[in-house]
Amino acid sequence: MMDKSIFLCLIALAIGAGCQRAGNNSPKRSFPDKPNVLFLFADDQRADALGCAGNTYIKTPNIDELAVQGVRFTNNYVMGGHHGAICAPSRAMLMSGRSLFHVYDKLDGVTTMPKYFADHGYETFGTGKWHNGGATFEASFQQGKNVFLGGMCDHFSVPCRELGPDGKLTTPVKKSYSTDLFADAAIEYLDQYAKGDKENPFFCYVAFTAPHDPRSPRTDYIGMYEQAGIPIPGNFKKYHPFAFDDMQIRDENLAPWPRTPEMIQASLSDYYSLISHMDNRIGDIIETLKKSGLFENTIVVYAADNGLAIGSHGLLGKQNLYEHSMKVPLIIRGPGIPEGEVSDALVYLYDLFPTLSDMCGLSVPEGVDGKVITPIIKGESDSMRTSLFTAYRNTVRAVRTKQWKLIRYPERDYMQLFNLENDPLEINNLAMLPESKSTVDSMTVLLKQWQVATDDTAALTAKSILPLEYNPERFEQNPDVHQPKYTLDRYFTD
Repeated sequence: MMDKSIFLCLIALAIGAGCQRAGNNSPKRSFPDKPNVLFLFADDQRADALGCAGNTYIKTPNIDELAVQGVRFTNNYVMGGHHGAICAPSRAMLMSGRSLFHVYDKLDGVTTMPKYFADHGYETFGTGKWHNGGATFEASFQQGKNVFLGGMCDHFSVPCRELGPDGKLTTPVKKSYSTDLFADAAIEYLDQYAKGDKENPFFCYVAFTAPHDPRSPRTDYIGMYEQAGIPIPGNFKKYHPFAFDDMQIRDENLAPWPRTPEMIQASLSDYYSLISHMDNRIGDIIETLKKSGLFENTIVVYAADNGLAIGSHGLLGKQNLYEHSMKVPLIIRGPGIPEGEVSDALVYLYDLFPTLSDMCGLSVPEGVDGKVITPIIKGESDSMRTSLFTAYRNTVRAVRTKQWKLIRYPERDYMQLFNLENDPLEINNLAMLPESKSTVDSMTVLLKQWQVATDDTAALTAKSILPLEYNPERFEQNPDVHQPKYTLDRYFTD
């Protein structure tokens, strides 16, 4: 019988994951030994909700400028989630460098990315959303201000904690407004760092809660985008065409059924306003780096934890495996990084831990699943893998190559096949066509290989098959406790 490690290695080669750890073939670097790191992290931002991504309706000049100065990845993915709050497993994967089935939300006993940098001589600071437990924030950062523990809150009433001199988080005090709280905390930290001895480089982590709902922009940003002028997504639908998982999960309850173009335009108007406000404050953070003489030696990363539907495929949330929900922005700029480059390489968010370690002259940590994508950043390689795997609970699985994407719904015994080159919006399901059989078969084999390689034990066909039909006209819309009056009046009234 073949040794299991050899078997897994062969499968890893087949899916482009490689048998060696990333640290065993780290490329030669042309980066400074110890650059600073500024990690800017958005919450629930679609990859196409940026000007530099070709969206001509949204204003994001500061993030766009980061793309001009560095490398932008057009195929960066979160691997998925164990439950509806995709943010938590996404952030756990980012912070651990591990894939979905090798880490869980609370990061207990895991050496996180900031902890690893602190152990290697970096000064670490964190502000904003931390969805992986207070104890792991305390273990990860040396300094922290305006720290929000949890998944979501009213942007105008954020329960903020401070990381005290004893290394413990204080009891929360409610403050407003989220984007300003986190940007101001980062600016204050960078100002203080610049006035110090700067003996150690910094790792500054800024995790915004925008543009996560409630879709309630700061008052002066309301109406920044006239909703009638915003196009609805090209894959807009009134309903999702079939039932899967929980069709009334909280995210899907943020607007009534059927979805209407006007409702989606209103949502996008507020969503874009939240992003533009965040972009404005990112500009302030970058300006602080420049005035302090820190910008040139700082690697700046801009990314997001997951995407969002907002009307695409009749959905609003991220609890699905369509491109709009799994694909997220990724921009990296800094010393030694080429300018104005765009890569379509297939990468995961959890590649960033080993990659930043490599770029900063640190050994790549043991036990990570992420790959060092430095060769792509430096223009020495076009790709590190030939396919990607995503998963949501035990109800959806997907695999994609550059051309094809197969989505499998085990509880419904149903499949979708999309030709992403011809149909990037995933509109035309080719799975049932006779001429697609060989593609479906080969993609199914690839999907099973990924399951073995990632230790995903979910069956691709459930024991009991549920119907595809459902009636959303009977759904009732109920607000959650975090929705302020603005959103209640705008999205939850007849």
